[in-house]
Amino acid sequence: MSQTPAASPMSDLAPPTRPLAGRLIDLALFGGLVILLAWSFSAVEMRHLPLIFSNSTRIGNFAAGFLHPDFSQWPLFVGAMVLTLQIALWGTVLAIVIAIPLGLLAAKNVSPIWVQQPVRRLLDLMRAVPDLVIGYIFIVAVGLGPFAGVMALAINTGGVLAKLFSEAVESIDPQPVEGVRAVGAAPIHEVVWGILPQVGPLWTSYALYRFESNARSATVLGLIGAGGIGQLLFDSLNTYAYGQVAAIIVVIVVAVSLIDLLSQALRARLL
Repeated sequence: MSQTPAASPMSDLAPPTRPLAGRLIDLALFGGLVILLAWSFSAVEMRHLPLIFSNSTRIGNFAAGFLHPDFSQWPLFVGAMVLTLQIALWGTVLAIVIAIPLGLLAAKNVSPIWVQQPVRRLLDLMRAVPDLVIGYIFIVAVGLGPFAGVMALAINTGGVLAKLFSEAVESIDPQPVEGVRAVGAAPIHEVVWGILPQVGPLWTSYALYRFESNARSATVLGLIGAGGIGQLLFDSLNTYAYGQVAAIIVVIVVAVSLIDLLSQALRARLL
C-alpha cells in the first residue's frame, strides 16, 4: 500500500495576499498621486527641465564667480554666523517652552477633545504662517534686529515641535501612567512620572533636529532685516560680490556641519 508523501512545511505557506478592498484603496491612493502629478506638471513648468542641461554653459559661467572665495572680511562673517546661531538657539529654546504645554494639551490621551481640538487648530495656525511673515510682524512691533528673528523662529518652531511632541505622547505605553494614577497621584504627577520619562529622549531628538533647521532658517530671516549672516549674504548678492558670497556660504556650511556633528553626538547619548 503506497503512502502519500508528507507535505513539506514550506508548501503549506501561501504567499500573503491583501484583501480586495485594501488593494483597491492602495490603487486609489497611488492612482490619485499620479493624477495630481500629471495635473500639476504644467503649473510648475516642468517642461523647463531640459533647459538645465541645454543652458549648462550659462550656469557654469555664473558659478565661476563663486570659485574664488573672498575671506578678507572673515571676522565679520564669523561674527555674523555666531549671531545667527544665537538667534537659532534662543528661538529653539523658546519654541520648546511653548511646545511642551501645547504638545501635552494637543495629545488625545491626555486632554479631553474640547481642549485638544482647539489647541490643534492653534498649532495649525502657528505652522501655517511662514516665519518670514511672523518676522515682519515683530519687526513692525520692535524694529529691525535679531529679536524679531528669535520670535519668528520661536512661534513657527513651537507649532512644529508641539505637534511632534503630542504625537510622541499619543504613542506611549499607558501602563506606567495607569500605575502612577493607581497610587492616587495628581494629574501633574502622571505627566512627570508616567509620560515625560517615556517621551523625554524623543522630544530631545526632535528639538535638536529643529535647532539644525533653525540655524538655516535664521539665515533666511536676514532677508527681512533680522540680523545675522543672512543679511550679509543678501547684501553681497545684491552688489554682485560673488567672492564674498562664496566665503559666506563656506562659513554657513562649516557651521551647519559642526551643529550636525554635535547633534549626532548628543542623540547617540540620549537614545
